[in-house]
Amino acid sequence: MRALISVYDKTGLPKLADFFKEEGIEMISTGGTYTYLTQLGYAVTKVEEVTGAKELLKGRVKTLHPRIHGGLLYRRGVQEDEAEMLLEGIEAIDFLCVNLYPFTEELKKNHSLEEQVEFIDIGGPTMLRAAAKNFAHVYTLCHQRDYEPFMTLYRTGSEEAKLAFRKTLAGHVFNLMGAYDSTIASYLLPEEDHRYLSSPYEKVTTLRYGENPHQKASLYRALDGQGALTSLEILGGKELSYNNYKDLDIAWKVVQEFDEPCCCALKHNTPCGVALGKDDLEAYGKAYEADPISIFGGVVALNCEVTLPTAEAMAKIFLEVVMAPSFTTEALALLQEKKNLRILQCTRPPERANSMVSLDGLLLLQEEDRDLLSTRQVVTKIAPSEEDLEELLFAWKVVKYVKSNAIVVTNNKQTLGIGGGQVNRIDAATYALEKAQGRALYLASDAFFPFQDVVEAAAKGGIHAIIQPGGSLRDQASIDACDEQGLAMMFTSMRHFKH
Repeated sequence: MRALISVYDKTGLPKLADFFKEEGIEMISTGGTYTYLTQLGYAVTKVEEVTGAKELLKGRVKTLHPRIHGGLLYRRGVQEDEAEMLLEGIEAIDFLCVNLYPFTEELKKNHSLEEQVEFIDIGGPTMLRAAAKNFAHVYTLCHQRDYEPFMTLYRTGSEEAKLAFRKTLAGHVFNLMGAYDSTIASYLLPEEDHRYLSSPYEKVTTLRYGENPHQKASLYRALDGQGALTSLEILGGKELSYNNYKDLDIAWKVVQEFDEPCCCALKHNTPCGVALGKDDLEAYGKAYEADPISIFGGVVALNCEVTLPTAEAMAKIFLEVVMAPSFTTEALALLQEKKNLRILQCTRPPERANSMVSLDGLLLLQEEDRDLLSTRQVVTKIAPSEEDLEELLFAWKVVKYVKSNAIVVTNNKQTLGIGGGQVNRIDAATYALEKAQGRALYLASDAFFPFQDVVEAAAKGGIHAIIQPGGSLRDQASIDACDEQGLAMMFTSMRHFKH
């Protein structure tokens, strides 16, 4: 029996080579793998000795040969195949161990196009596909994690179990190749030229459960290394849940909208308190005061370092997650005393160009909502002051992350009421204004006002400036209502629906 070994990553290879040696299996190898194994003292046959052809084009062509692929693909026991193999003098290859050029890892090094293309593996994928297709007879190892199960099962498993395992190994191959090819396609093609979706992700872990305990869930990471959450580092606490991941994604995006110290408290995928401050302590304190009830058991994200005074304030209540780009040594030590508190460090801003939503049999893909506004059109007799504009833009950045219908009311760079997820805008406005209890002066809406009812409610609630997209056929009604009530209003000509 023969095994062909050609690996870029040689982790675990000596133990596998020991196994083949002990089982009396001849090892065939190529290039660097051949050199590596022979230097360790293993008896290895060069591929050139099998094919009778030397490597060509600086190693680009070495295994693309009938004596290799015939050995991998021939069907044992099929009379025609047996006769042809005998006639051509081709011997079977029963084991294939191959891993690929690290195209994905090399992407992170910003190579030139010419340099990056050299990391597109050709021989490896071709052999893997051939062996995997013939899994009825060939073991195909494309992951180091399969080495140990393979060695155990080969020695102790039944023939039925071995066949099932070879089928699983073949599945691993085609799963890998789908991701590998997708990564290359994404590198070579602009998004608009993709006929098939190319979004390679690698499984990180199986989560305890999904949105509910009876639902299974897994976590995958983008192979291209892009995205803020690929930099996520867990510094303390329990493992993250499915819902934690969804929540921290939104909380991080909110705080990254701002250059000033910002804190976002979030619950059930919706901001409940967002605030700016002169430092992390003031930002957290204002976010807490915005809704001290809803923050309990929630996610808190900051866009600046967490210091000890802020950690002391956080430690006074129950939080699920605290997330920031860094923590002082004292702050981290204090937070780590709370054994169940998940402490996360994230160092990158949002980067992904597109977002995806999975439906039953369909997948929706769209550009991320990165833009803020198209215009700053004042449409009322009263114009907002510069201070008003700053406050309105603060509210406008927050409203992007609240589910439609979304209303955010603020003052002093602090949310005081957030209404979202309602089926009509007036209910969302009523809820947000009631939460504010007359303290809010500014109102942002993710969509236009087809009626003047929101303006009238805002005026009664103490609001004196509004920001909204505009664009309704009945815009003039809300403009007139603002003029009658003495409110300023600005149109942005850009909506921020979040469904």
